[in-house]
Amino acid sequence: MSLTERFPRVRLGYFPTPLEPLARLTGALGGPELWIKRDDQTGLAAGGNKTRALEFLVADALAKGADTLVTAGSPQSNHARQTAAAAARVGLSCALALRGPSPDKAEGNLLMDELLGADIRWVAGRDWPAELQTIADGLARRGSRPYIIPYGGSNPLGITGYVAGMEETLAQALEQGITFDRFVFASASGGFQAGLALGARALGFKGQVLGIAVEMPKADLEQRAVPLANRSAEWLGLSGLFFTPDDLYITDEYLGGGYGVISELERQAIRAFARTEGILVDPVYTGRALGGLLDLIRTGVIGARERVLFWHSGGLPGLFMSKYGEFLAPHAG
Repeated sequence: MSLTERFPRVRLGYFPTPLEPLARLTGALGGPELWIKRDDQTGLAAGGNKTRALEFLVADALAKGADTLVTAGSPQSNHARQTAAAAARVGLSCALALRGPSPDKAEGNLLMDELLGADIRWVAGRDWPAELQTIADGLARRGSRPYIIPYGGSNPLGITGYVAGMEETLAQALEQGITFDRFVFASASGGFQAGLALGARALGFKGQVLGIAVEMPKADLEQRAVPLANRSAEWLGLSGLFFTPDDLYITDEYLGGGYGVISELERQAIRAFARTEGILVDPVYTGRALGGLLDLIRTGVIGARERVLFWHSGGLPGLFMSKYGEFLAPHAG
C-alpha cells in the first residue's frame, strides 16, 4: 500500500514526471552517469515540484470550505507562483505575502503571480506565520474564508506530496531496472528536503539524498527540515522513524553571495545544461543546485562510477528576468 494514497488529493499536475538519462552531459563530464527527474514538467503555470505539495494542500482547503489560499515567499518564489496557479485552477482566490520592497517592474515569477490574479502584499519581516495570520484575519473580517499554506508549503500535509514523489521515482527506477547512488536537488524552505529524506528512509532507499542549500545556511535549513521530517513521519503513521541533523545531507558551500545573487557557478551550469541537453534551469534555485552538482563532480566528491539523479524542481520564469538575462547572455563576461 502507498504511504500517501489515503489522503485526499486534487489533481493539478501531470504525474509521473519523466525520469530520463542525461547522456550528453554524462559524456561531456566523463561520468558519473547522470539522470534527471523532470518536475519542471508538472504543467501547472510553467511547472515545478511545489505542485506535488499543493495537490494535497488544496484538497484540504476545498474540504474545509475555503475560498482563498494565503501563502508567503520571496519575490521569485516558485511556490507562490504555483499556489496562485492552483487557486485559479480550482476557482479560489489567492493572497501572497512576498518579502519586499516591491520592485519597479514585475518580471519572472512575480509577473506570473500578477497574471494569475494573486493579491500581492509586500512585507518587510520574515515572521511568516505572523504575517500570514495577519492577512488571513483581515480577509476573514471581510467575509472571506482563508486557508493558510505555510512558507514553501512546508508542513506535514504538503510534505506528503514529496513522499509521494519519492514513491513515484523509486517505482520508475525499479521499472527501468536501475538504482541510484545519490539524489541531488535544490533545498530552500526545508520541506522538499524533509519529504525526500522521509520517503527514502520509509521506502528503504540506501543512497544519499543530498540537498544543495540555495537560500539559507545549513544550520538554519537543518533547524527547519529536521522537525518537519519528524512531524511528517508521525502524520504518515511512521512513528518508528526519527531524524536528527546527522540524518540529513545538506551542503551550503554554494550559497555564494546569497539568495538570488548569481555567479559564474550558476552561469556556467545553466549554459552547459542548455547546450548539452536542451534543458533550461533557472538561476535562483535549480541552476544553483546544478552548479553545485557539477562542482561536486569536478572535485571528485561524487565519483565517476556513480549513478546520480538530479531532481529538476522547476523555476523557469526566473530565467527571463532582465537582471539575470544580461549576465547569462553569451557576450557577458
